[in-house]
Amino acid sequence: MIVTIDGPAGAGKSTIARQLAARLGFRFLDTGAMYRAATLAALRADLDLHDSAAVAELVATLDIDCVDGRALLNGSDVSAAIRTAEVTASV
Repeated sequence: MIVTIDGPAGAGKSTIARQLAARLGFRFLDTGAMYRAATLAALRADLDLHDSAAVAELVATLDIDCVDGRALLNGSDVSAAIRTAEVTASV
């Protein structure tokens, strides 16, 4: 079974999803953190976030993973960096 939760940035989706997964015995995959990591990479590369071709090209080169509640971008822990106001405003 796959359960998805949708809503705006900062609404608490991940918090609720973690609790729900724990209660139901499901695995939790934070795709929002993965999306934020891609956004962070685009911001760091100074890309125009509205240039979908450039963003897609960049994302194809990235290694994004979530391990033990941490967001990894190309092997570096970016868990704090993806929760900044700049990233939140850009997702």
